[in-house]
Amino acid sequence: MPNFTTRVELHHADGDDYENLHTAMEGQGFSRTIKSGDGVTYHLPTAEYDRRGAALTSDTVLASAKMAASSTGKRYSILVTESNGRKWTGLQKA
Repeated sequence: MPNFTTRVELHHADGDDYENLHTAMEGQGFSRTIKSGDGVTYHLPTAEYDRRGAALTSDTVLASAKMAASSTGKRYSILVTESNGRKWTGLQKA
């Protein structure tokens, strides 16, 4: 199943704008957490999101992220990365 990490930066935004983004991203199927191979869940860094699904492509993930980001009314930048494996350190347990 494809795994995607998506980073969204809102330009000239404040904390409330990012709270709106988080809600909109969750509504599009994104999560702000990631699960390790041993089942432990971790919080992702601010404005990074996880999405996975058999029918997803980088194009569909980008389109969903654009819908969420545009709902904030802010200019934005988005980076979507598909992964077949991820490693991390220093993330807080959820």
